[in-house]
Amino acid sequence: MVGVSTGKYDFAINWFFKNPEREEKFLYPAHEYGYSLTALVTQKSRNDIKTLDDMADKKFPPVSATGGLRAILNAYNKEHATKPLTLESIDNPSTAENLKLVDKGKADAIFLNVTTFNEVQKQLKLNLKVGGIVSKEPTWLVFNKNNQKLADEIDKATVKLKNDGTLENLAEKWFKVNFFKDLKYINQQNFNFQD
Repeated sequence: MVGVSTGKYDFAINWFFKNPEREEKFLYPAHEYGYSLTALVTQKSRNDIKTLDDMADKKFPPVSATGGLRAILNAYNKEHATKPLTLESIDNPSTAENLKLVDKGKADAIFLNVTTFNEVQKQLKLNLKVGGIVSKEPTWLVFNKNNQKLADEIDKATVKLKNDGTLENLAEKWFKVNFFKDLKYINQQNFNFQD
């Protein structure tokens, strides 16, 4: 993202969330291009963890003190101050190592992006599953502040692709779920997102 802020690149695309700090540095279009599904990943034998409420008295592996996932957990704790989640912070936690902690029963669940889980799980092949989808977070392209015209053009194309169903079809094809639908629909799926 440094290259976008300095003008080396016109824009960047990834699973970027929107926050006040980024909005000061970057230009965001009016419409998101997709969603990041955040989930609780548990051992396959567990059926008691589907929501963050289910984690109130349970253990997470260490999490980063910053970032989009931590912001979601912090917001939950702010809304549930009488029964907050217990979070241990470390710099640069390893997703693979944290998944192994859950697999070994040393942590009850990890809060993670479904796509990240699927990619790491392809390599590790642990006895884990998505217990429940917690949220769907809008994801954005970020533009250099001098690229309003480009942002507007890409935003217009994004709206067209949403309206004609192309983005929903691509979500189904590549992510195995239509994340443009609501969380109730998404959570009724069988979470068999992996190939």
